Order: sequence, then structure tokens, then C-alpha cells
Amino acid sequence: MFYGEYQHGLDAKNRAVIPSKFRAALGSRFMLTRGWDKCLVVYTMDKWGALAEKVSPLPTADEEVRWFTRAMFSKAAECEPDAQGRVLIPGKLREYAGIERDIVFVGAFERIEIWSLENWDKYNSEEQFDAEAVAAKMAELGV
Repeated sequence: MFYGEYQHGLDAKNRAVIPSKFRAALGSRFMLTRGWDKCLVVYTMDKWGALAEKVSPLPTADEEVRWFTRAMFSKAAECEPDAQGRVLIPGKLREYAGIERDIVFVGAFERIEIWSLENWDKYNSEEQFDAEAVAAKMAELGV
């Protein structure tokens, strides 16, 4: 399980240091791809495989399924941190998320999100959702 938030910066080679609290749970390889809300998402190889299994039987004749599949899988990069825990964030993914230098790793239960500091601060400064509506939705989902 991933939780907490950690601010870091990219180095001159566009590498990010994975927070030490996340490294052990991620393992030696993981997947990085586009997320929602202009962030990137990190999945363990197990969770990535589970996602692929859920997507595989979906009908490719459905335009939204095709969009989702392309958005998630065509932009994905398999990552293997170096001995210092650094990983390269590919240019297209940095561009999508607006990442230039300062980033925030956000633990989001079964995944990690990577945000530009600017986007994360903006997301947290705005009223994103109606708290009562969110509470009602979580209750509907059994949480």
C-alpha cells in the first residue's frame, strides 16, 4: 500500500529518485503511464498485469475502450530504477504531466501518482469536488 506525499526534483538527465518508502513495495521493475488529472501513474508489475487482464476482454469495437487502451498502454514505460533509486521519466510523459523540475510523489493506495509541483498545488488549492457527493458515492460503493 502506498501513502504519503514526497517532493523531489528531476536531475539534469530527467531522472527522479523514487522515495525510499515506495521502493521496496515497487520491486525492481514497475510500469509508468499517463494518469488522470494531468499526472502520471506508477503500477507494480502485479497491478499492471491485473489491469491488462481486466482490459483484455473488453470490446475493441467500442470507441471509448480503444481510447482508454491507447491512452494507458501506448504511453506506458517499463522502469527499472538504478542503484540510487533513480528512474528516467520519458519526455512524452513529462510533457503530458507538465513536469519540468519539481515533482511530487503521491501515495494513492495501490498506485503512486507523480505530479508536477505546480499541478499538485493547484489541484489542492481548488475545491475539486462536493464533499457530500463524494461521501455519498463512497457509501454507494460500500466504503
